[in-house]
This record gives sequence, C-alpha cells and structure tokens, in this order.
Amino acid sequence: MLLSTVAAGFAAASAPSLARAQAASEQATRMNALFDDMMVKLLRQSPEMATGLGLDKGDLAWTKGLLTDRSAEAIAAGAAQTRQQLAALRSIDRRALSGMDAVNYDTVEFVLAVQDEGNQKFTYAGGGSGAPYVLSQLTGSYQQMPDFLDTQHAIETKADADAYLQRMEGFARLMDQETLIAKRDYADGVIPPDFVIDKALIQMKSFADTPTADAPLIKSIVRRTTEKKIEGDWAGEATKVYLNSVLPALKRQIALLESVRPKATHDAGVWRLKDGADYYATSLKNYTTANLTPDEIHQLGLDMVKSIEAQADKIFKSMGMSKGTVGERMAELGKDVYDNTDAAKEQLIADLNVKAKWIEKQLPAYFGQLPKAPLEIRRVPKATEAGAPAGYYSSPSLDGKRPGIYWINLRDTKEQAKYILSTLTVHEGVPGHHLQLSLSNEAKGLPLIRKVIGFSGYTEGWALYSEELAVEMGVYKTDPRGHIGMLHDALFRAVRLVVDSGMHHKKWSREQAIKYMAETMGDEESGSITEIERYCVWPGQACSYMIGKIVWLRAREKARKALGRKFDIREFHDAGLLSGMTPLTVLETVIDNYIATRKAGK
Repeated sequence: MLLSTVAAGFAAASAPSLARAQAASEQATRMNALFDDMMVKLLRQSPEMATGLGLDKGDLAWTKGLLTDRSAEAIAAGAAQTRQQLAALRSIDRRALSGMDAVNYDTVEFVLAVQDEGNQKFTYAGGGSGAPYVLSQLTGSYQQMPDFLDTQHAIETKADADAYLQRMEGFARLMDQETLIAKRDYADGVIPPDFVIDKALIQMKSFADTPTADAPLIKSIVRRTTEKKIEGDWAGEATKVYLNSVLPALKRQIALLESVRPKATHDAGVWRLKDGADYYATSLKNYTTANLTPDEIHQLGLDMVKSIEAQADKIFKSMGMSKGTVGERMAELGKDVYDNTDAAKEQLIADLNVKAKWIEKQLPAYFGQLPKAPLEIRRVPKATEAGAPAGYYSSPSLDGKRPGIYWINLRDTKEQAKYILSTLTVHEGVPGHHLQLSLSNEAKGLPLIRKVIGFSGYTEGWALYSEELAVEMGVYKTDPRGHIGMLHDALFRAVRLVVDSGMHHKKWSREQAIKYMAETMGDEESGSITEIERYCVWPGQACSYMIGKIVWLRAREKARKALGRKFDIREFHDAGLLSGMTPLTVLETVIDNYIATRKAGK
C-alpha cells in the first residue's frame, strides 16, 4: 500500500516535468530543422560563403564556380525570405527552450529582426543597414573579389581552375549588378560624399590601369596552376575573360562614379540622406547589438577619453615624459617607426610573428580550450591598401585547410609606429580575433548557421577586451611604451564613439572629425583620414568595439563577484567563447547560465 502511494505521487509529480521536457524537445527539433533549411538557402544565395568556410566540395561542389546574385529580383526575394524565416522562428515557443537552445534562438532571432527592419525601412545599397553605399573605398566587389579569388578559392584540379574562370565572369556580372543598384540609389539621392567617391576612384583606376600581364586576377591562376602542374593555357583564358568582361564592367563603374561626382556633397554623415537619422539608429543596433542612443554613445565616448588619458598620463610620467598633452606625447612615441622600405616591412612582419608566438605560450593560463587553426601574418595587398584599415583578420576555413590571417597595412610605416604593434597583434591575432573566431569555428554542438553569423559588438568587443587582458598576461610587463600603445588603442576606440556619433548624429564635418581624432590620438593625419572616411561608409560599426569591451568586462566582474573563490578565468573565457558569437544582450544570458551552472557545482 505504501509503495503504491509513493509511486502514484511520483508519477503525478513527474508528469508535468516530462511533458515540459517533451515540449522543449519538440520546439528545439523544429528550430534546428529551420536552422538547417536557412543554412541551405544561405549557401545557395551566397556560394562564396561555402568557399570561405571550406565547404565547396562533395554535395556543395556546385557552389565553386558561382557568386552571389545581386539583381533586383534576387534582392527582393532575399528580403521576402528573411521576413518568412523570422515569422517561422517566432512561431516556435521560445518559453519552452532553455540553455543553448534558448541562446541559439535569441541569436538568430536578433539577426533576422534587425535585417528585416532594415529591409522594410531602407533601400540603400539593396536594403538592410550599416553600409549605405554599394560602391565606396571599402564596399563593392571590385574591392574584395580579387583577394577572395586569390586567397580563398583553392585551385587543386583542372575543375577548380575552370571554376575560377567561371567566377571571373561572375565577378563582371556582379559589378554590373552593383552598378544598377548604385544608379537607383543615386537617383534617390543616396550619393556617397565627394571624398568617398574620390578614394574609390583612386582604387578602381589603380585596378584598371594595372598592365594586363600584371593583373592579380590573371597572375593568381597562372601561378597556382603552374604550382599544381595543371595543363592548359590559363594565362590566355584568364586574359580573355579579364579583357572582355572584368575590365569593361569595372570601367562602367568608374564612369558611373565620375558622372555622379559633381552631384556629391562634402557632408560626411548619413543624417543628410532620406530617413538618415533612423538609418543611423538601426545601424547602431545592427553593429553594437546594444540599446544606446546616439547622444548616450557620444557622451560615453567623451567620458572614456578623459579616463584613458588620465591612465596614460600616469605611465608617461613614470617614463619621465610629463610635458604636453597625452596626444602630443603619443605623437612623440610615434616617431619611432620601421623604415618605409620593403626589407624593413618584411622585418616588421617577422618581429610580429615572434611576438605572436610568445603570446601563444601564455594562453594556457587564461583559456581552457585553444584553437587548432594556425595564425599567419600577411601584408595587405598593395592594390587595396589605399583604403584599407591598419589591420584586419580573415577567419580560417571550417575544414582546417586555410589558416587564420592577420593582415597588416604597410602602405606607409609612419602609420604603424612600433609602440602600437604589440597591441595590434593582440587585437587581430592572439588572444583577439584569431583565438575567438577559430574557437567559434571549432566549437562542438553549434548549428552551422551560428558559426557563420557574426556580431561586431561581440567580436570587436572581445578583441578590444583582449588588449586589456594582455596587460594581465604580462605582454607589457617590461614594456611601458607598449602599455602606452595599448592605452593608445583604447583611446582610439573611445574617440570612435565621439566621431562616429559626431558625424552621423551631430552633423560634424569630415575635417572636424579628423582634427579631433588626430589631436586626441597624436597620430599621423593620413591614418586619421583613412579611419574617418571608413566610419562615413560603415555608420555605427566603429562604436561596436568599446561598447562590446565594456560588456565583456562587466560580464567578467559579475561572474567574479557571484562565484568568489569558484571563479576561474579560463572557465569564464571558455563559457563566453565556446557558446559562439552572440548579440551582447545574449552574451549576458550566456554568462548568467555559466554562473548558475558553476554555483550548482556542475
């Protein structure tokens, strides 16, 4: 009698929990099936993504010779599909999900919602937010495709080389599609500032004026087919496509930009565009994944500039440098540079490799899991260095065949002072982008779509957080100049908050923004010009770094206080990194889950 009573009570208590578990499983199964379907569609719409991920083989071998379709019909279909996918995801019961299922839901829902908002509100550059000009010094396939074909499109067989030629034809088609988008935008008054057009034309004409025999697109296929001993007249075939398709399409873009140049204004911000204020607000949400107004961001930047300058002043005084503003003293350190010769630039890259190897040896004390993918440091191609940033990173492929690449811009070594190079290497390499993005690629149990969607607030915030972590790791223990370099780059990101919101919200001019940045940072004006012009074409993106860093630091302090002696920085980093890239609001949920699990002793 007693046993039957206990059993009945147990069954009654278990039934609701079993029902909840079953419901959660059903909702998670629906969600993951939707994610798989979204990924299939994404690879069909962006075949070069399969190449970038190292997946353009086997069932996806058909993607190898194709590129994205940016026709008006394809853009409209993509916007409709985003809306449908958002509705499908929201039909899933979010309340039934927990743990990583909830994190996955919230992450993908954020992406679809922001993209749909941009598609519904704006037509700039084909819809969305964050990049209003389809052609600029940083946007447009002319700027990205030659490097993509050279460094990501692998050539191992004749079929690969044929696919390369097919993609050269696709490149020409893509440029013409962009030209049509740009024409429509220009008719609606969405014209880039005059200085953006001028910089884009410099790069386009450099591309077009390169002697055919020296064209990177041709040299790439010739070099690699020769290395693999793939027979065929690859130089002749590539030259034919280049002269008949690629070059004419590029020249049509040049002619379009030259024709619209007289109509361009010198105003830097998107405030001047139709619905420009709303566009900037949506772009901020897109990039920062936080809920801060332009005015709040501007004031945050001003406050942080003062705080970081105070920290730098203390270190300068300890070095015996007490005269002048912080910017002026940084400018003094900035005079110590490598010679502006190819030999010195090779030595610079060799020295960065030594630094990266030393840092890698310190990582096990701060991270439980380390990336398998190797890191390479390369010079930004000369053809695109005029408009490229000081450094950037390309993720390794999912199949492990392509390394992570940290690109450094060496057009002029005066822009790469020695005292900031360690911090640049921390940011772009380890423990910054290379460690974070490689671990995201290698993380187990994440749906593929979670590995291909990124968030600037998370990734750039992590890289900037890593710069401060490097102080704890001892990177600057015997290098006060390098520590100043770290503060220089922190100051740089605080300044970004000021100038980005200044131009796009407060109607600052390009010159006002350049002056504020150069004087505050003590940098070469040429570097400040490149940065300011970058923010003009990617409104809001520059704000993601510091806001992301603040959230990472806040999350770490929250975990430290909550866990006390149980806090382990390696576990904290693994929790935040192995959950994959997320909006900053979702990152806070991830860390809350980690705290709860650790408190429970699991």
